[in-house]
Parts: sequence; structure tokens; C-alpha cells
Amino acid sequence: MTNEWNTRTKLVHAGSRRSQYNEVSEAIFLTQGFVYDTAEDAEARFLNSGPDEFIYARYGNPTVAMFEERIAALEGTEDAFATASGMAAVSGALTAMLRSGDHVVAARALFGSCLYVLEEILTRFGVEVSFVDGTDLAQWEAAIRPDTKLVFFESVANPTLEIVDIRAVSELAHAVGAQVVIDNVFATPVFSRAVEQGADVVIYSATKHIDGQGRALGGVILGTREFIRGTIEPYMKHTGGSMSPFTAWIMLKGMETIDLRVRAQATTALAIAEAVQGHDKLQRAIYPGHPSHAQHDLVIEQMTKGGTVVSLDLKGGQEAAFRFLNALEIVVISNNLGDAKSIATHPATTTHQRLSDEQKASLGITPGLIRMSVGIEDTDDLIKDILNALSKV
Repeated sequence: MTNEWNTRTKLVHAGSRRSQYNEVSEAIFLTQGFVYDTAEDAEARFLNSGPDEFIYARYGNPTVAMFEERIAALEGTEDAFATASGMAAVSGALTAMLRSGDHVVAARALFGSCLYVLEEILTRFGVEVSFVDGTDLAQWEAAIRPDTKLVFFESVANPTLEIVDIRAVSELAHAVGAQVVIDNVFATPVFSRAVEQGADVVIYSATKHIDGQGRALGGVILGTREFIRGTIEPYMKHTGGSMSPFTAWIMLKGMETIDLRVRAQATTALAIAEAVQGHDKLQRAIYPGHPSHAQHDLVIEQMTKGGTVVSLDLKGGQEAAFRFLNALEIVVISNNLGDAKSIATHPATTTHQRLSDEQKASLGITPGLIRMSVGIEDTDDLIKDILNALSKV
């Protein structure tokens, strides 16, 4: 039945379980363990747990299972595993899939913590990592080898909003038997078509649009049932990166409204991009959904909409960027994104500060770059706030 439902129905009802009390809102099963009627029942469950049988919160929980089933129904995958944070999802997926001697090809434009996992942690254990310009298919083709185990990239790069062609890179990877692992946060589960376009594994920081209200950390890994239960679950349950039941309940509540929120945010983001195009205080305004974006045609083909983030590159570097940030009245300064509140971030001094100046320059992270995560406030109010702040630069 779930597969026949449209998106907003899935977001409200998919994966629901009710206790004997038939509650309307999903129950939070705040328990670390479960009771067995007999010792024989305990033995049987440890040997082979059924789809609705649980052992320990680190292994699974009814509230967490509801979230996993709901997000899998939205993404169009067979299964999902919920994690304690977005980075628990990234590091867990990559570590569970790789071993010493494996080769990975990754896009160079990645969130700082993702780069740390690839450059510092995986290489420490004998994994070879090659980095490419994610927008250049020739570089992917040259870097992918017959022994490449997987490719990894952000479908929309943070914070420069460059787009990787999922279908084209997937074809190159699959030609040598490599798996395609995508960090899909900026595309959002609402606009994602990653599995249809070739992704084998999709990762989200649920902290972002899925919660969407700045309340909790969380992540999720999505893929086939065999992969999730055979590769990811054993690794995650033994290393402790599972999502808590309370967090899963928050994410369930966030999913009920994610389609409404994200579509409204994307509409406002486009309006902001149009309002600031050609502003004399800006080197450039970057929004994937605006025709001025160099990959606009690919954006529409891949996502249909441009997402919820606009990046503004101010003339005058860091000094101008800080003046702009400090002049904002509605938009708050923080380092999250995908929130109901509009948030402005200076990546060069926060989220990507650990990168060298040369790395920042190569990725297009200039001293004047501001990442603007658009919230659900009134569109006209946000445009006035941004234009007013630009006038103070």
C-alpha cells in the first residue's frame, strides 16, 4: 500500500506502528532493552530477530524503525539505518564498506569533516583516496580504476553549490563495479532522484531539512536491504553510532512537514537569488535554481528545483562579509542549514576553516563567500533584510 501513496501521504503515515493503546502520534519507546517471556525466546531472538522484534537500542528500536521505514519510502530505497549524526552516517558507511588496499575516488569539494574522514582516517588504515573536480567528468574517468571500490561526492557541493552529474558518474563507476555513495543533503530528500539516477547508497544529515527546526543531531544511510542489514547494521551496532529513540521521534515529526517546508524554502531562495542578481556589492550570487547558474540545465534535470541554499560572494572579502553578517536582523548567524530559520554562515572561518588557503581557493571558498540557508520566514521580509545588510557593506 505504501508504494501506491503520493509523497505527502508517505511523509505522514509510512512506517507507522501503534501500540495496544492506538495512539495518534507515534510513540517514543525510551528503552535500552526488551523483555523476553522465556530464556528460549531470548535465545531465538538473538539467533534470528524478526522484522518487528528488538533486542537492544543500539541494534534497533520501534521508534527508530518507524523513521527508517518512512525515510526509505520517501527516498525510494528498500531500507535505511538511522545514525546519531550526519557524520556518523558518512563515516559509518565509508568505514563499513572499505578495507585496507581499497581505492576510493571522491570529489574534492566536500564538507570539512568529510574531507577529514577521507584524508586522515581512511588513509591511516590503508585506503587509497583520489580526489577530482566533481564537475569534470574527464577527471572522474581518468581517476576511476578497475580496482576502484567506491566513489563518493556531495550531489550539490557545500558551500559553492556546484553540481555533480549523478547519472554520468554512476555509469563510469558501475562500469568497473564500483559503488556510488552520495551525500545528498543539499539536494534534500524532497528533490532527490539519486537512486533513479544511479546512486547505490544515499546519505543524509537528518539534522538539516529532515528535522528542519534545529532540535537534534541525526543521520541516515539508505540503500538495499541486503546492504543495510548485511553491511551497515553489523558495523553500526557494534561501534555505537545508532540514533536514539527520542531523536527518531523528532525526525518523524519533522518528516510530516518536510515537503511543505522545503518547497516553500526553495521558492523563497529563488526569489532572493533574483533580487540580488547584479548587486554592486556582490562578485556573484550563486543559486542552482537560477538560470545564471552554470549548470542550471543539469540542476533542473537532476533535482527539478534549486534547493534551499543561496551563496553570496561579497566584494571586499572577509571584512565585507562580516559587515554584511553583522547587519542582518532576521537571518541569524550560525553554522547549520536546512532550518526553519534563515541562517547565514561564513564558511572560510567556520565550517571550512581547517582547509588551507590554497584548498579554499581551489574550491572557490573565497574570504567574501556567505552561505545563506533560506528558512520559512516571509519572502519579502528576508529580501528586505538581505538588501539592507548589503547596503551597510
